[in-house]
Amino acid sequence: MSFFRRHRIYLDYASAPPVLHEAVAAMREAERLVGNPGAIHTEGVAAKKSLEDSRARIAALLGCKARELIFTSGLTESNNLAVIGYARKLEFLRSVLKGAQGRTLENTHWILSSIEHDSVLEAFSEVERLGGTVSHVGPDERGIVLPETIERALRSETVFVSVGWANNEIGTIQLLAKIARVLREYEKKNGIQIALHADAGQGPLYLPTLVHSLGVDMLSVGSNKLYGPHGIGALYLGNRVKLAPVVVGGKQERGLRAGTENVALAAGFAAAFEIVARERDAEAKRLQKLRDELARELVAHLPKVVVNGDLKHTLPHMLNVSIPKSASWRTSEYLTLALDHAGIAVSTKSACREGEESRSHVVEALGPAGSAEPAGWRAENTLRFSLGRETTAADVQRVVSVLSDVVKKVF
Repeated sequence: MSFFRRHRIYLDYASAPPVLHEAVAAMREAERLVGNPGAIHTEGVAAKKSLEDSRARIAALLGCKARELIFTSGLTESNNLAVIGYARKLEFLRSVLKGAQGRTLENTHWILSSIEHDSVLEAFSEVERLGGTVSHVGPDERGIVLPETIERALRSETVFVSVGWANNEIGTIQLLAKIARVLREYEKKNGIQIALHADAGQGPLYLPTLVHSLGVDMLSVGSNKLYGPHGIGALYLGNRVKLAPVVVGGKQERGLRAGTENVALAAGFAAAFEIVARERDAEAKRLQKLRDELARELVAHLPKVVVNGDLKHTLPHMLNVSIPKSASWRTSEYLTLALDHAGIAVSTKSACREGEESRSHVVEALGPAGSAEPAGWRAENTLRFSLGRETTAADVQRVVSVLSDVVKKVF
């Protein structure tokens, strides 16, 4: 059964893939449990058992212990808990050690890549508000944040580094394990501890997600990026790191996330994650073939198109391109609407930035594309194609045909 009407071609899986039927079935089954998982009566115990079963299944896929997994409302909250929760814990520890005058993050240094999702960027803005010093580290022209770039930014006051595993706009896969080794070596030389956090985003869809192999202390995961239900995510929290809660009002989730846990959403999350993990290798190969064909055809039919990022180091289902603008059109928005009118759904950038400024901060960080176009055109005129389970070779050909016709007629 198709997720979408046959006359529509959906190429915005990076924003919101459809929920798998198996995940829906798992949620419906779990919804029959009427108890609060925090209650000690029979119904509560049954709900708690279901919740912990889902936690254990997700933890197994991440290669961690169930107790190291904190359920949240999604990737945004997981990122906030990791960054702001760490900052608040440091504040608390300093206040204990130095008294009331110690309630500050002064003399702490934080590093993040400049191409992070807004939920990470804004969390670091809060760290700055609280008194921390933040350094933004840029990628190379491929979109890769090099370990040596991180190393050069390190200081004796550095306490936290955040680098997204796979970028949500261009799909570039970062060298997390190598970054982790750089941090651990620096820790040993300087006698300090530096927490490493990564927003996993869509990485678990197509990459083996074993947290200890990645070397991270914290990893944010979202169900809605894995064909699971919206409204639930998780944060892997290693034993080196302590956090303070960001959402308060209860002692759920090891006291780090107040609020009654959603047993049904957890069941759907676990069911979806298991299926995508099982089909990961085969689906990655299939989609990479289609994605590469889409890239070749677009370049062949639209010679001025620029591919953003490096397809050799990118998630297999994502393609981000820039098309030079003409006249006064905001090219990416116009093309997105024109494609939508033709029955094709794509996006210009992260869904969290749609409707805001037209420029992509991720593509802008890649630098100039060697075009004669005015500076900034590349970041202002991006289209993001993200393929998924329903995408076919015929869809790719249809997209190339429609987009080529629109560009030739209008531009």
